[in-house]
Amino acid sequence: MGIIKKNLRKKKIAVLVVGAGAAGNLVLDEIKRHGSLNYKIIGFVDDDPKKQNKCINGICVLGKIQQIPKIVKANKIKEIIIAIPSASGMQNKRIVNKCEEAKVTFRIIPGIYEMLKHDTAAGLLREVELEDLIRRKPIDFDSESIKSYITNKTIFVSGAGGSIGRELCLQILKFYPRKLILFDHEENSLNDVFSELRNSFSNIDVVPIVGNICERNKIKRLFVQFKPDVVFHSAAYKHVPMMEFNVAECIKNNVFGTLNMVEEARAGNVKRFVFISSDKALKPASIMGASKNIGEMIVKDASRNSRTNFSIVRFGNVLISRGSVVPLFVKQIKERQAITITHRKMTRYFMTLPEAAQLVIQAGALSKGGEIFVLDMGKPIKIIDLAKDMIRLSGLRPYKDIPIVYVGMRPGERLNEPHFEFSKKLQPSDHERILLAAPILVNHKRLFSSLGKLRTLVFFEDKNKIVKEIKKIVPSFKEASYGRKTSDSRWQAS
Repeated sequence: MGIIKKNLRKKKIAVLVVGAGAAGNLVLDEIKRHGSLNYKIIGFVDDDPKKQNKCINGICVLGKIQQIPKIVKANKIKEIIIAIPSASGMQNKRIVNKCEEAKVTFRIIPGIYEMLKHDTAAGLLREVELEDLIRRKPIDFDSESIKSYITNKTIFVSGAGGSIGRELCLQILKFYPRKLILFDHEENSLNDVFSELRNSFSNIDVVPIVGNICERNKIKRLFVQFKPDVVFHSAAYKHVPMMEFNVAECIKNNVFGTLNMVEEARAGNVKRFVFISSDKALKPASIMGASKNIGEMIVKDASRNSRTNFSIVRFGNVLISRGSVVPLFVKQIKERQAITITHRKMTRYFMTLPEAAQLVIQAGALSKGGEIFVLDMGKPIKIIDLAKDMIRLSGLRPYKDIPIVYVGMRPGERLNEPHFEFSKKLQPSDHERILLAAPILVNHKRLFSSLGKLRTLVFFEDKNKIVKEIKKIVPSFKEASYGRKTSDSRWQAS
């Protein structure tokens, strides 16, 4: 079928191709090869000085990206194809801005990761998506180190039905484990992931298990039955404002569920345990962040004198994960509602799902035991800029077609995550996109004394005393304002 879909109109559509490299040549060759296509490439644009005024198979480079509006007008261009799979998010954003300025239709050949995932460039020409504007350079995998702990091993993923868990499973299966155990308490999500993986990787034994990390005996039985070599602990409650109203449940799941997983991993002689944490664990301003901070302490403490290799991986927001800001904006734009933003200065770090999962797996290979790995999140993105980009990519105009309103910050939120504040304290690892945080010091006796008290308070769901005890465990925790009504419009904001 080729990268350009057949168009039945007789008149040729004048096309400008951005990128006179291999992908641009691929577009040109395919259009020439299929005479029935209604496309005619008028020229290329490319910022490489060596390519200016050069011709490729009879089609010339007409100028640079900055000149797109002028070239479009002069040559009556009707469509632009962006053909630079290696372009960064910032480069794509600049190109898209010029295409929008030229007021013509534009499409894109996706990034290298997506092309490799499909094993072909054919059929991949598509609309520009938000991920294209976030994209960073592809991850340089150390495949051998990953194979050494994944291939032909039994892997256990908690929270497999979630966005991160699902993507972790997809990436893990590419390294051919002997068996992959999917563990999640949410039946529908687990069924969806299991069906997808079974269809895509029918030659690998994938086992779905419905259960809760808070059920210690269940975890014990599973570890005895399957004897996992590696555990990726992804299961967690993650929605910050929601957890402010469900403090006991957050601690029960994120703290004591993690404790169950850690202690049973040690008892079951699991070789490697990777804990998925969050940048919200740094100087936490929310119950969710504090729960992740305590989870890190539990994992760090377990790494002492243990045959299990324990490590922690911290990262920020994942684009298009369930409950993230992006699906909310998509819904609001689709329904022509106002986009709701909590604060005009709010920023967040974002990664794509594949990027996050790949780096987590790579970090697991780097671990010697007890490290806190921090993934390189790039630069923080203003939520208002994200909203405007999404509106424009939908073919609409910010403020004119889709209003943007500010509704105030939600419980437990902060304007900026403190990743940048701590970046100077991070040390390099053996991978350029993975950094090492300073080790945390844990007093075993004091930690488990506090956890004993916390467990009793959680049982009785005494919110105020739970928060008080958390402050003793995590002195940097700054309590949010509690007791706001759940009907507050800010709950629908981001």
